[in-house]
Amino acid sequence: MSLVAVDPDGTEPPYEQVRRQIADGAASGVLAAGHKLPTVRQLATDLGLAANTVAKAYRALEVDGVIETHGRRGTFIASRRLADAEAESGAQTYARLARTQGLSLDEAIRLVEKSWTP
Repeated sequence: MSLVAVDPDGTEPPYEQVRRQIADGAASGVLAAGHKLPTVRQLATDLGLAANTVAKAYRALEVDGVIETHGRRGTFIASRRLADAEAESGAQTYARLARTQGLSLDEAIRLVEKSWTP
């Protein structure tokens, strides 16, 4: 399955098709926070587009906070949840509890991972 598909006969410009599909995937969770996106050049090659077209879509996504570029490490779906005050408060409460119970960071993380799946 491809990350995005571009309809060359569509009324929407190709860069907007790329931008919209990645944004929709991030919003729906299909593209999870931290998901590494292909390089501009690779996605352009895969879609048969000019690199500048994909670069324009990536720039728009970065301005909108949908993706983050980390230099040579690559481009990733951004986490919108990190700014969530309720989640941050819950994490702080859990961290305090774990420390008072004498858990190491690794033990606390393992408990979260164990509880992550419903």
